[in-house]
Amino acid sequence: MARMSIAEALRQAIREEMRRDERVFCIGEDIGIEGGFGGAFTVTLGLSDEFGHERILDTPVSETAIAGVAIGAALAGMRPIADVQYGDFLFCMMDQLANQAAKLRYMSGGQVSVPLVMRAPVGATARGAQHAQSLEAFFCHIPGLKVVAPATAYDAKGLLKSAVRDDNPVIVFEHKLLYGSKGPRSERGALSPIGEVPEEEYLVPIGQGIVRREGKDVTIVAKLLMMYRALAAADILAEQGIEAEVIDPRTLVPLDKELILASVRKTGRLVIAEEDNLTGGWAAEIAAIVADEAFIWLDAPIKRVSAPDVPPPFAPLLEREYVPNEEKIVAAVLSLF
Repeated sequence: MARMSIAEALRQAIREEMRRDERVFCIGEDIGIEGGFGGAFTVTLGLSDEFGHERILDTPVSETAIAGVAIGAALAGMRPIADVQYGDFLFCMMDQLANQAAKLRYMSGGQVSVPLVMRAPVGATARGAQHAQSLEAFFCHIPGLKVVAPATAYDAKGLLKSAVRDDNPVIVFEHKLLYGSKGPRSERGALSPIGEVPEEEYLVPIGQGIVRREGKDVTIVAKLLMMYRALAAADILAEQGIEAEVIDPRTLVPLDKELILASVRKTGRLVIAEEDNLTGGWAAEIAAIVADEAFIWLDAPIKRVSAPDVPPPFAPLLEREYVPNEEKIVAAVLSLF
């Protein structure tokens, strides 16, 4: 086992897949320039030294070009790992992702595939409304895309390797505050989720969630940064005699809904925590699934803990109020008892 940050684990996953398959390459802005950071958050740092600039491709500042080249290469049999510096810029390539990458396998009756990986950092980090959004719900809504959201180093490596080998387009959402708290691109307020990562080959299956903490009184479903805040909330609740079960879905599409439903049948209560704003969010979909398939097991209303329906603010004080925290999760849970 090796101890790694999430950024290091992602880098190792890319390195292993590029060594394994010569069709794998990376494309993005500033991912391999000499003296650079290795992308916005160091994930590709040093890879150009091993693989050269023919496989670590730096592009102009054009997300449309990145998506177009990556999708075209995937259709031609390559396996691109595309890097968008901030998830907000996925909107620049929305037509290509939603109308081309997501639909071409279906429209061709399976005759073509689009084995594309698109990596996108999300989450508020004092950068203002255009560099701070959590966009997972938009892409969960598009049939033909798979969506993963790793919150640990182990999952980051295993899910990225699975995504590279998948014959469908996969969006990998990574939270900026989870890459690691050390190094030249560490974020103020970042966590250090250093984890044990096997040195031997392994994969984390796409579509399989995990119980991060077992409990009997309430189910809390949370992803990325909110998973850590849910665990912190569970510690606070335990002091009050409430045992919370915390579920990390890891994959948003396809969703391991049976894991969530089984937990709700046991606890009778559900809270979903997400950083996205409330209306039309990913939490709403989880709530709808449980209301539809496990309503008779519920002992209380389903609660969502989300950001308000405003753009992410730039001012640090307002941003701290905007992003859900463990106190808000605790309050939501206590309202059910």
